[in-house]
Amino acid sequence: MERPVTMRIAPEQARSWLLVPASKPDTFTAALNSAADAVILDVEDAVAPAHKPKAREDVVAFLSGHARAWVRINDATTPFWEEDLAALSGLPGLEGVMLAKTESGQQVDATAERLPEGTKILALVESAVGLEAAPEIARTEGTFRLAFGSGDFRRDTGMDDSPTSMSYPRSRLTIASRAARIAAPIDGPTLGTDLDLLSRDCAITLSLGMAGKLCMTPAQTEPVNTGLSPSVADAAWAQDVIDDLGEDGSRVRDGSDLPRLAKAKKIHALATLFHIPTQN
Repeated sequence: MERPVTMRIAPEQARSWLLVPASKPDTFTAALNSAADAVILDVEDAVAPAHKPKAREDVVAFLSGHARAWVRINDATTPFWEEDLAALSGLPGLEGVMLAKTESGQQVDATAERLPEGTKILALVESAVGLEAAPEIARTEGTFRLAFGSGDFRRDTGMDDSPTSMSYPRSRLTIASRAARIAAPIDGPTLGTDLDLLSRDCAITLSLGMAGKLCMTPAQTEPVNTGLSPSVADAAWAQDVIDDLGEDGSRVRDGSDLPRLAKAKKIHALATLFHIPTQN
């Protein structure tokens, strides 16, 4: 059974984005019942070329009923891209698409033209070319949010996965998103099952202005939600600041108070959205 729609987080604020191989339709429903804020059925990297037609059929069948999910489609330079879009266009359960290996705003535009008006498109940046084009991609009308394909990006550039090496591409996606006035970007996944590493990576994600994270397994979704949400201590601090300075800033005393109040109000809004208590 799919989780009630009322429990879902809007995609603008979604933290955990669970990738599910489209070649495993028996896992689709379980993914929707996980803690994931959003589920992406993957017909791209997770499916071998010979199996893509069958995987696509399974996705179409699943999204033709009451289930709702995103779909990662193949990149615009492949013949699978046209086939994916033709099959998905108009499906009642399609939340939106993730465009693999996005390298230009034109690719987003071409994707949008083949889908019903208003279909959300996540532009997945996975290469040096894509990163250089990030400002253009973010400003493209059809782009809903940027995401970082960190694994393919490292393979393309030869960079390692250290926080220092990955700080530039993450920051560039954050700045491009903010300049284009779209939601903060979605970070790449953490590989493996080490929860301490996942927690560390979530802290890095937040520190660089990103607000979501791709997940490879359902077990990662709840820790990611926790790691990308305000802590109870953060929520309590925000409430104290608002109580002290006033929701409308009527008790602001000096120039440092307004930025502090703005930060507190942002944390408070997220704490409310994610049901984080405001008392320790």
